[in-house]
Amino acid sequence: MPVQRFRPYTAQRYRLEAKKCKKCGKIHFPPRLVCDKCGGRDFETVILPERGKIFTYTIVRLPADEFKYYKPIPVAIVALENGVKIMGQITDADIQDVKIGQPVHFVFRKMREEGKRGLIQYSYKFKIDG
Repeated sequence: MPVQRFRPYTAQRYRLEAKKCKKCGKIHFPPRLVCDKCGGRDFETVILPERGKIFTYTIVRLPADEFKYYKPIPVAIVALENGVKIMGQITDADIQDVKIGQPVHFVFRKMREEGKRGLIQYSYKFKIDG
């Protein structure tokens, strides 16, 4: 996502910021305008826990060209301590070390460089505990 479109998403990427429906309590990540459970439109901001467990995962062996130097890339759905599930890359791990049920924690890392100026975009990833 180009830098000019990246800016509105910084809170959710930097702090794992989500929205909690005031009507039914469902937490949405990424945030949305209408609750998919009850149709509510009134939300409060919540910060998601930084720890969870790998719920499921896949290995991306043929990524887009801009990520070809990182392949293979383990990508997981992580069930956070509060039950919210989010998708993120597993970083600093060999693919054979990635297992369902493994505890992981939030880390903030470089996602990519964009364009000739080399603007760096950062995002959340998950690192295996231990």
